[in-house]
Amino acid sequence: MKKLLIIPDLSRMNECLRLAQQYNLGFEYNDFYMTDLLDDADRLAEVIYKYRQAELPEFTTLHGAFFDVIPFSPDRRIREISDFRIRQSIDVARQLGVKAVIFHTNYNPFLNSEAYLKTWLQNNITYWSGILKEFPDVNIYLENMFDTTPDLMVALSEALCKYENYGVCLDYAHATLSDVVPELWAERLSKYIKHVHINDNDLISDLHLTWGAGKINRAQFYDCYDKYMKDATVLIETTPMDNKIASLEMLMKEGFI
Repeated sequence: MKKLLIIPDLSRMNECLRLAQQYNLGFEYNDFYMTDLLDDADRLAEVIYKYRQAELPEFTTLHGAFFDVIPFSPDRRIREISDFRIRQSIDVARQLGVKAVIFHTNYNPFLNSEAYLKTWLQNNITYWSGILKEFPDVNIYLENMFDTTPDLMVALSEALCKYENYGVCLDYAHATLSDVVPELWAERLSKYIKHVHINDNDLISDLHLTWGAGKINRAQFYDCYDKYMKDATVLIETTPMDNKIASLEMLMKEGFI
């Protein structure tokens, strides 16, 4: 049975919980990648407390900090703050009993020299190997963001897959905006994909539309999911409540759930 998740909204928590119960959904917290919240200890504790007071779904994930998070940077200071943000995200996940934390690769496609690619790969292997070993109780999923092809993620995954808590989060919408078709992303990364993000777009910009409101070929996604990632959990990554409901209704209408 497929496991789907939605993004909860504390201001409409009862509605989110009812929807989760109706469709047997999990939650992926999106509150905690915002640095103003991470840096406000009192407000951070309050948000965590409010979530913990609710009867949360059993399966939850969390989107980690990603703005300017570059743990592979050649700049030591940038590496330090990136590591700090990553550890903050993992700490929040542990407090909430979250199953996995998602981080972006943050690859810069405009820096595509051989030296940059080699350094990007080696530094990421070194950094994430350390995190995966240090936090064996937390699954770490790396998500494609600006990546133009799956090549670097394949190479990184080949090095990190020896850690049981490593996985890939394939953002299917991001893949539709890359230089290769999303089916190739799924095929190349199939051994490593543990989580998937879906939403719709116009095939030009990352719009996070309701599933079915844009131009992504949904039938191709369903086929791709069944072929290459049928055991992966799936986040419906759209925020407004109406968009969540409409996306779920489309997924049900088309037989995905």
